Amino acid sequence: MRALIKRTFPAHGIVGEEYGNERTDAEYIWVLDPIDGTKSFITGMPAWGTLIALTRAGAPVYGMMHQPFTRERFVGDGRGARYSGPAGERALRVRRCAELSEALLMTTSPLLMQQADRESFGKVEKAVRLSRYGGDCYAYCMLAAGHVDLVIETELKPYDVLPLVPIIAGAGGVITTWEGGAPHDGGRIVAAGDKRVHAAAIELLRSQ
Repeated sequence: MRALIKRTFPAHGIVGEEYGNERTDAEYIWVLDPIDGTKSFITGMPAWGTLIALTRAGAPVYGMMHQPFTRERFVGDGRGARYSGPAGERALRVRRCAELSEALLMTTSPLLMQQADRESFGKVEKAVRLSRYGGDCYAYCMLAAGHVDLVIETELKPYDVLPLVPIIAGAGGVITTWEGGAPHDGGRIVAAGDKRVHAAAIELLRSQ
């Protein structure tokens, strides 16, 4: 990926989980995470992916999640999002969900959270219809595809989340920090397909 970027876009910068950062003062910067979901990868589970984002002046303008094993690809530019894979191609669209009691929730694992965050997450988990663990980046793409309603994570790095922001936004969803701010720096993240569920989740996450 780095060789292709340097050859095709020599003026662009690169930020990655592997091999460090280059030209971080450039207008356009590629953000790379070759294997998001390492634990799934090493245990033979397909819920991992290669994440690529393109940022302009710090804001993500394009994102892609590619799963080479299942040959699925999810892309978005903030205005639209699409899926392509063995089943064909289609536009991605989140689904409506009015209340937490109707929501399907995903997280990679509560064990990855700090104790206080785990307790806050538990409040949301008790309020939803169903929760499932695992998925990493794939969970966010399932939200964009309209299969789940809510993803809550902590301890994320920028390269974990930046590629997913244009996909979720392009599919009509919302993704922020637990405080409701921009998710670009990672940290504690909540993504939802419906703004009503997003607001309800944040209210519980921030409650004492």
